[in-house]
Amino acid sequence: MTTVRLHDGSCIDVQSQGSGPAIFLPVSTAILEGEQADAIRAWGADPNNGHALATGLAEAGFRVITADYEGHLNQHPAPPTLTADAVAADLLSMAGVDRFAYYGYSWLALSGLQLAIRTEKLTALAMGGYPPLGGPYEAMLAVTRKAHEMALNPPPPPTGEAVPGDWDSVAFTQTPDQTRQFVTLYESLQNFDDSTVHLGIPRLAFAGEEDNIQYGSAWDNAYVTLAEPTVRNREALTKDGWEVALIPKADHMVAMQAANVLPILIPWLRSSL
Repeated sequence: MTTVRLHDGSCIDVQSQGSGPAIFLPVSTAILEGEQADAIRAWGADPNNGHALATGLAEAGFRVITADYEGHLNQHPAPPTLTADAVAADLLSMAGVDRFAYYGYSWLALSGLQLAIRTEKLTALAMGGYPPLGGPYEAMLAVTRKAHEMALNPPPPPTGEAVPGDWDSVAFTQTPDQTRQFVTLYESLQNFDDSTVHLGIPRLAFAGEEDNIQYGSAWDNAYVTLAEPTVRNREALTKDGWEVALIPKADHMVAMQAANVLPILIPWLRSSL
């Protein structure tokens, strides 16, 4: 384990396992149990997904570098400074090697795209759960601004059980600093035009077939399209050199799980690296 200093001066632990071509995943590999794990499962996610991803890739013959970047930002939020430039710089620092592939999911996928246009160190880029073309940057700014409003004036907790995919059914617990940093990120991306990006490295984009998020009234009924741009632009992406995959009957939470990701990611990495 090594310690890396990030753009805001805070420090994060970075781990490595396996041998072979390097791939960096900004995920936690901790194994969660008990109430915390049960709460994550109730929301439709796998509390140990990062561990399963890293282990699977290491067993497949890769050197897997990991760091819990999202967890770190929850613990050490950077509300005024978490721009796309800062995120890309953080990812490069955490990877810590001269040549590496990158896999990220959701906002960490778009962060990988920002990394790719700022460095020549990437050997391959895999984006899951966020489209490389036609990304919903404006919609995500609206959602993060709403989240920040809710952090400043927290809504009453829901009375029922958590329902996977229903954001209104989950208690809102984020702090103003935690939410404001992502407003900063998406504000920095409002002039970004992903149609101008053309990369020369191997690239993979995948999404769940049903990965379009309809938020409820508490979120002003925001609609974030993640699968739709991938489907709509599949031909253009393929012509530009992307490999594109859709996971049948999967939403945002299901498509990120290692059982769905590894059968796509491992063969692609082997053929690319």
